[in-house]
Amino acid sequence: MAFMVKHVVGGQLKNLTGGLTEDKSDGEKSEAAAKGMTQEEFEQYQQQLEEEKQERDANFAQKKAERATVRSHFRDKYRLPKNEVDETQIQAARDDVELPTELAKMIAEDNQEEEQKQSVLGHLTNIQNVDMGHLKGKAQATLEDLKNSAEKCCVM
Repeated sequence: MAFMVKHVVGGQLKNLTGGLTEDKSDGEKSEAAAKGMTQEEFEQYQQQLEEEKQERDANFAQKKAERATVRSHFRDKYRLPKNEVDETQIQAARDDVELPTELAKMIAEDNQEEEQKQSVLGHLTNIQNVDMGHLKGKAQATLEDLKNSAEKCCVM
């Protein structure tokens, strides 16, 4: 309401006085004065806000790059097509982005399990109804038979 009165009456008063008086309205105050600070304090405050924003942005970019690294690792592991967005996020971070330590441990364990599964014994354990003790005993008996037959051949 006060704005309307000032707008209606203020325009007419300026016309009567010829606009000789300069009256600062509420909207023309500086931001520093509006916040109750001096101009120097306000500039320091703005600089501090800008630094905090840059730090948050850098941390956010780093986290995005870490997530992209994890996604690209799983894409490599499961032979999925690569994503260009992830690659650009990793490159944008510029720092050495590594997998989190817990994930790296899990990956190492998975790799060991895969190596065991790829070995001959790993394949045998995957076959159902195989008695490893029985197979091991037969293998040892066969080796002993071979040794005995080799000794007999040398004696003859």
